[in-house]
Amino acid sequence: MDLQSQLKAAIISQSLPTPSPSLLTSVTTSRNPPPPLPSLIATAKARLLACDLTSSTLLDPSTASLPLSIADVQAKEARLPRDVHVQVVDVENLSLSRWEQVEELEAVERGERTRGREVVRVTAEDGGGSGGEDNDDNEGSQTQQPSTTQRRAAATAKAGKTATHRLVLQDRNGKRVFALETQRMERIGVGTTCMGEKVLLKAGAVVARGTVLLTPETCVFLGGKIDAWHKAWMEGRLTRLREAVGSDRPL
Repeated sequence: MDLQSQLKAAIISQSLPTPSPSLLTSVTTSRNPPPPLPSLIATAKARLLACDLTSSTLLDPSTASLPLSIADVQAKEARLPRDVHVQVVDVENLSLSRWEQVEELEAVERGERTRGREVVRVTAEDGGGSGGEDNDDNEGSQTQQPSTTQRRAAATAKAGKTATHRLVLQDRNGKRVFALETQRMERIGVGTTCMGEKVLLKAGAVVARGTVLLTPETCVFLGGKIDAWHKAWMEGRLTRLREAVGSDRPL
């Protein structure tokens, strides 16, 4: 098996979108001799997770999209006929009131998350969920860098174990669909889920009244982030919520 075929097989085995021939060529021929296969995989993966599915040439043309009928609110129940890769364009915690959502977004904006009475300050990005764990063995330090696990635990604690989130997902053709968390998943949450994050919706996922029902068995969060999208989403959503809350926000 040649190098490009090995790279393609490795990427697909990680549930990532099928790379285009142009991506495979650019990654494998950028240096001579080419880097080891693990390095090539990491490079291709990073590019796929950071791209916009709707305009990128990094995906194979045969990449599946959502069925045209998926947004039919008259359909009581249907199932996805095939695996589909999508990207996150919105996330909302339906369990919080508007003013609580403002507080949640403000905490994310400051880089803070609460866990009980403890404030966890996030000082570095987690890399879209695809990186390794930070080293926390410097116990004598006054201020320690919270690990990836600690940051996610803090975000989950803020959202609550019984929280329900609604996402808006977009496929490679730009088609959007609502998705509802039907079982609490650590990877879903404001400050945890990034705009542009890639998700694999598996064949057989239930679609009810135009909404995809998310369970750990039917979706895989792959990580990734589109920085410009995330920044615009944070600023725009916080502004809209503040305007909606107005004078009703508790002092």
